[in-house]
Amino acid sequence: MPRFSICVSSYKDEEYLPACIDSVLAQSFTDFELIIVDDGSPDSTASILEQYAQKDSRVIPLIQDTNRGQHLGRKIAVAKSTGDYIILLDSDDELGDDCLAKFDSYLNATPCDVLHFGIDVVNAGVSDNEASNFQNYINAPVDPLFNKDIFEAVFSAHKGYLQDWRITQRVYAGDFFRRVFAAMTDDRLERAEDAYESFVTLANARSQYTVNDIVGVRYYLGRGVNSDSSLSTSAFFKGASDFQANVDHMRTFAAAFDAFDIKKTCSDAVVKMYELLFNDWLVRVPEDQKLDAADEAAKVMGKMPVAEELMRLSRDRAYGLLQANNTPANDMALAWYEHAKGLASTEAATSPRFMSFYTAAHVHINDLINMAKRKSYENQNIRIFVSAHKPVELFDSSILQPVQVGCSLRNDRFPWAFHDDKGNNISDLNPMYCELTTQYWAWKNTSSEYVGFCHYRRYFDFSGTRHDENIYGEIMDDFIDAASQKKYSLDDESIEKFVAQYDVITTERKDIRTYAGQNATLRSQYDAADKLFVEDLDKIVSILKKQHPEYGQDADKFLSGHVGRFCNMFIMKRKIFNDYCAWLFPLLEEFVSTTDMSRYSKEGVRTPGHLAERLLNIYLIHHERMETGWKTAELQCVHFRRPDRRMPFEAPYAKANGKQIIPVVFAADNNYVPMLTTTIYSTLLNASEDYFYDVVVLHRDIAGDNQSTMQRFFGQFDNMSLRFCDVSEHVFRHDLSTNNPHISVETYYRFLIQEILPYYDKVLYLDSDLIIQGDISELYSVDLGNNLLAAARDIDFLGNLNMKDGKRLAYAKKVLGMENPYDYFQAGVLVLNTAEMRKLYSIETWLDYASDDRFIYNDQDVLNAHCEGRVTWLDYDWNVMIDCNNRIANVFSFAPASAFDAFNDSRNHEKIIHYAGFEKPWKFSSCDRSATYWTYARQTPFYESLMSMLAGPERTASSSPLIMHEHAISPENPLRKYIDPIAPVGSARREMMKSAVRAVRNMK
Repeated sequence: MPRFSICVSSYKDEEYLPACIDSVLAQSFTDFELIIVDDGSPDSTASILEQYAQKDSRVIPLIQDTNRGQHLGRKIAVAKSTGDYIILLDSDDELGDDCLAKFDSYLNATPCDVLHFGIDVVNAGVSDNEASNFQNYINAPVDPLFNKDIFEAVFSAHKGYLQDWRITQRVYAGDFFRRVFAAMTDDRLERAEDAYESFVTLANARSQYTVNDIVGVRYYLGRGVNSDSSLSTSAFFKGASDFQANVDHMRTFAAAFDAFDIKKTCSDAVVKMYELLFNDWLVRVPEDQKLDAADEAAKVMGKMPVAEELMRLSRDRAYGLLQANNTPANDMALAWYEHAKGLASTEAATSPRFMSFYTAAHVHINDLINMAKRKSYENQNIRIFVSAHKPVELFDSSILQPVQVGCSLRNDRFPWAFHDDKGNNISDLNPMYCELTTQYWAWKNTSSEYVGFCHYRRYFDFSGTRHDENIYGEIMDDFIDAASQKKYSLDDESIEKFVAQYDVITTERKDIRTYAGQNATLRSQYDAADKLFVEDLDKIVSILKKQHPEYGQDADKFLSGHVGRFCNMFIMKRKIFNDYCAWLFPLLEEFVSTTDMSRYSKEGVRTPGHLAERLLNIYLIHHERMETGWKTAELQCVHFRRPDRRMPFEAPYAKANGKQIIPVVFAADNNYVPMLTTTIYSTLLNASEDYFYDVVVLHRDIAGDNQSTMQRFFGQFDNMSLRFCDVSEHVFRHDLSTNNPHISVETYYRFLIQEILPYYDKVLYLDSDLIIQGDISELYSVDLGNNLLAAARDIDFLGNLNMKDGKRLAYAKKVLGMENPYDYFQAGVLVLNTAEMRKLYSIETWLDYASDDRFIYNDQDVLNAHCEGRVTWLDYDWNVMIDCNNRIANVFSFAPASAFDAFNDSRNHEKIIHYAGFEKPWKFSSCDRSATYWTYARQTPFYESLMSMLAGPERTASSSPLIMHEHAISPENPLRKYIDPIAPVGSARREMMKSAVRAVRNMK
C-alpha cells in the first residue's frame, strides 16, 4: 500500500499533462501511486499516459470511452486508490517541489483527516493583482480546526468564509476520503464541483491542520474556466447550469446530513457560489449580452438569486463611480438596477439579501443620477440655486440646482449638490451669512445668463394659478414630489418660458400689517424679533448711506413702510446680479468687521442673513425709483413642510444576530406615547428571548425627545429594535376620515404596512391600548396558509348582531356584504399575511375602501368586508376586551352562547388585555383590569404623565374652595419608606401620586 495516492482526472489537456506528470515523478519521496483518468479525451491524452505507464509502474492510467465530467473522473480515480493519503491534482497544474516528503514528515507527527497546504500561483492570463490576491487568500494562516469548525470555516458567512473550498488544496486520509467520495452523487458535475466535493468532505471531517508554508501545488490561474476571455450568452448559461447542479446536490446532502445542522451554512455556501458565478459574468460576458445572459441563468437558478446578484453588482458599480466622481452617460449600473427589480418583482420582499442590496443601490443610483445631473447643470442658461444643509428631496429639473452650504465647516459632502467651499468662496461664514454663501459662490464661480436662488424647502410657484396662502404669505404644501412639481410648474420648460420674459423675478410683496398689527413697519417688525437687535438694522443702514448715499431715501422709505419681499429669493439677469452682489457684500463685510456678535444667540449670529433680506428690498426699490426699465415679475412662494430625503425603510437584519425576526407594528401619535410605551414594554417583558423583535411605530408627529426617551428605555432589551416611521407622505393624498370619535386616523396605518415593510410577508399588528401577558412569538407562529390574516371574533359586534332591533345584522349584511356576520373579527390584534394582502389589493385600493363613509368602524369594517372567508381564528385569549361601561352584561351577553362562554373563559387566562372603548386605566380609576395595567405602566419613563391624566387638570385656589384632604397614604403605612425618597414632600411627583391614589380610593 503506497503512502500517497495522487488522483488526476484529465480531459483534453495534452498540452499541460506531461508537465503535471513530471512534477509528481520528480518528487524525492517515491512511495506513491499516480492514478490518471483519461475522461474520454479526443486528443492524444491516452497515448501520453501509456508512454508514462510503460516507463514508470507508479503511473496507473484509467482510459474512459466517454467523457463523464471532472467529478466522476475523480470518483473513479479515488475508488481505484490504495494509499494512506490521497491528493487530488488537476491535469493543468503541477505538484509542488518536493512536497510529498514534507507531507509525509508532517503527517507522521500529526495524523489528521485533512491537511491544507500552500499554493504557488502562476499568472496565466489574469492581472497580477488578481493572481496576488488569490495566492494571499489561499495561503492565509488558519488555526487547527475540529469537527464542524472545519466545515464552517470554509462555508459559513458568519465565519467570513475563512478558508477556500478547493478540493485540490488538501491532503486527505485515504480510508476517510474513499468512504466520503463513494457516498457522493454519481451525476455528472462540472465547473463548481470543487464546492460540492469539499462540502461533503469537510462536513464529515473531524480534524484539519493548515501548513501553508508547504507549497503543494503550482496553480496556473487563467487556464481553462479561470480565463478572463469572454463568455457568450450560451456559454454563461452552460456555466450557470453547472453551478446550479452542484447547488442542488449540496442542498440534498444538507437536508439529509444529521451530525449537526448545516442548512444555514449551506445557504451561505450557495450565496458565495452565486457571487463567484456573477463575478465571472461581470468580467467575461460582453456588455451588450449581459442582461440576456442573466435572463438565461434565471431559467436554471431562479429569478431571485439572479436579481440579488444584479442588485449587488449594481450597488458596487454605482458606489465605485461615486467614489471616482465618474458619471458616464447611460451607465449599466442603472440598467442592472432596473432589471434586478423586474426579476424580483413582487417577490422582492421575500429576500432580505435583495432588500439590503436594493436599499444601498437605491441611494447610490439616485446619488449617481444627481451627480450626473449636477455636471450637466453648468450648461444651463438659467441656473436657480437651491441652498441645502441636509439631504433633501429634489425636483426633476436641470435648472433647479442644489448647493450644499457651510461645506468648509463639515466633514460630509452631498454628491448630488454643488459645494459652497469650492473656488472663490465664503463658506466658513455660513453660520452668519446663511444662504448668502451660495449667493457669493454663484457670483464668483458661475456665468449663466440668469441666476436665481431659493431654499431647500421654499420654491417659486410658476404655475400662474393663484393658491391659498397662510398669514405670512406662503403657500403651504407637504412634499417635494412629481405631483407638487406639476402643481407649481417647477419643470424646466415652464421655468424657462417664464424667466426668459423678465430681468428680475422676486417673491410677491406682502403687507406685514396683516399679521403684525396696523401700526407695524418693516423696522418695528425687525425690532419685534426676540433674538435680533434693531440697532444692527440701523447700523447697516448707516453703512449703506455712507457707502452709497444715493440709497438713503430708499432705505428710509422701505423701513418706515409695511410692504416687503421676503425669503431672500430672486432670479436676475447676470449683469444685474453681478451689480447687486458687488453692492451687497461690501456692506455686509463692513458690518461684520465692526460688530461684536460674540455673545449673540445662534439666531442672532445669523444677523447678516436677516439684514441681506432687507437690503435686497432697498436695492430693488432704488432701481424702481431710478426707472431703470427692468422687466420685473413677482411670484408666490411655496413652503414645503417635509422636504427631507425619504430613505427606504429597511429591516434590521444585522442587529438580529442570527435570530428569527418577528416584525411588530404599532400606530400612534405623540399624545399616545405613554400608552404606546406601556404596551410595548409589556410585550417585550413577556416575549421569548429566542427571537428578535423588529418593533416599528407608524406615526406622523411623535416628538424627537419622546422618540429618544423610548429608545433609551427599550435599550434594556438586546433582542429588539425600535424604529419610528413617519407615514405622512403615504397618507397625505388620501382622505382618511373617520365616523367614530373613538377611532383616530392612526388606525388606518395598518393598511400601509404592506408598502412600508415590503420585505416582510407576515407582520404582527397591535393596537396601543393593550397589555400583552402572553408570548407574542406564539401568536406570530400561527399558520396563516393562504388566509389574509389571523384575528379573534369581536364579541362586542357579535352581541350587537343579536339585538332585537336587527340594525347591526342588517348593517353587516347590506353595508359590509358579509355572508356570515358572526365571523366579524376585532382588528386590534392581527397577524397579517402581507404577501397575500399585496396580491389582493394595492394600498390605494385599501385606503379608498377605508374612506367609505357608510362604515362605522372604518378600517376594521373594511378588513371584515374584504377578508371574509380568509381568516385564521385566534382564541379569545389573544384579544380579551375589558368590561367597558358594563358591556359584558349589556352587550357581550347577547352573543351566541358558545362565543360568550369562550370569551368569559378567556378572562381567566388573558394573554392580551384590550382596553377597548372610552374607559381607559389612565382616565378612569375604576376601569376594568386597571391594576394589571399599572403594574407595567409604573415601570415606564412616562408613568408620571399617565398619573397626571388620571389625576385630571390641576385645580387652583380661585377655582375651588380650600379642601382639607385625607392622607392618601397614612404616615404609619410601610409604603411610605419607599415613596418618600422618590417623591419628597412638596414635589410635583408626590402631588400627582396623591391625586391618583385619592381618585382610586374615592377620597377627598
